[in-house]
Amino acid sequence: MFSLVVQAQQKFFQKKEFIYKGDTLRYRVLFPDNYDKSKSYPLVLFLHGSGERGNDNEKQLVWGASLFTDSLNRKNYPAIVLFPQCPEDQGWVRIKELPEAKFDIIDTKEPAKPLGLAKKLVDCYQKTEAVNKKQIYVLGMSLGGMGTFDLICRYPDKFAAAIPICGAVNTERLKKVRKMPIRIYNGDSDNSVSPEYSRNAFIELKANGSQVVEHIEYPGVGHNSWTPAFAEPDFLKWLFSQKK
Repeated sequence: MFSLVVQAQQKFFQKKEFIYKGDTLRYRVLFPDNYDKSKSYPLVLFLHGSGERGNDNEKQLVWGASLFTDSLNRKNYPAIVLFPQCPEDQGWVRIKELPEAKFDIIDTKEPAKPLGLAKKLVDCYQKTEAVNKKQIYVLGMSLGGMGTFDLICRYPDKFAAAIPICGAVNTERLKKVRKMPIRIYNGDSDNSVSPEYSRNAFIELKANGSQVVEHIEYPGVGHNSWTPAFAEPDFLKWLFSQKK
């Protein structure tokens, strides 16, 4: 199934490498149909989960890519979409696994190398391609949901909106993003990343005065809460309606 999913995306997503100061980030990029550099387009950064790490520059397309290659979505939401791949032995964030789907999330002064490179990749595209700086978005699932939280907390002025799916964050960091539109998704039966992380992030954002945060929790759904999230009829409509 993995092979079939990736093959279906090959004709849409170009395979590329981003090199910065000797470090390499493998990634895929999707450009809009009839891409016109005289116009400006939203940019979406998608951060995959731990199971899609590697160096093949393919596995990161298994989940989420079909949202953006759907013909109707390409017509209605033309955008530049970046799917970087985190190396197998690294992570978007630094974590220590604990029992009962809990983690110690280790906050550091600088982002983990793959996430820092992903941010530099966004900066590069913003400078060299037809990117609307008022419509730069980040979303991610599982480990990528943690990376999404980490990225917006580090660079709150960069992103117009964010969607962390079954992610986690140290909630004291969220004060910086209380004005950012954020949609948080999770399943209430998640045995890989406790749903408490999403719930607590929502509670903290509301406590800090956020009027633009939403929390959507799926009863009886485990870790793969991205499946019902991606199936929400307004998933992309909500994302692309957000502007700085």
